[in-house]
Amino acid sequence: MSLDELTDDVEQRYADLGEELSVDLDRETRNELAMLTVALEPDDTDELLRRAVHMLFQTAVETGNLDFHLRSGYDATYDEYLSGMTFEEMTGGNQFPQPQQNDDRRYQF
Repeated sequence: MSLDELTDDVEQRYADLGEELSVDLDRETRNELAMLTVALEPDDTDELLRRAVHMLFQTAVETGNLDFHLRSGYDATYDEYLSGMTFEEMTGGNQFPQPQQNDDRRYQF
């Protein structure tokens, strides 16, 4: 997969999610959500769920977990996704002769 495919998939999932999301809670999650609601007193539980997604995302970015999964599935990183170009494109690495090319001039001075 590629950076373009990653971008397409993210845009498609974004459209699929819409504005609201219904989530089934298991017993442990419901208990933890109840405790957080009592302790943090948000306006509604939706706010805590939004914060939880932000926190999980930030943790995945900071620990490299997101890049690991993106590299495994799309051969791209989050930074490459944000910039819209691969590392090789950013550094110009794809502009130099490749080892498989026969470039007799590269050792000429």
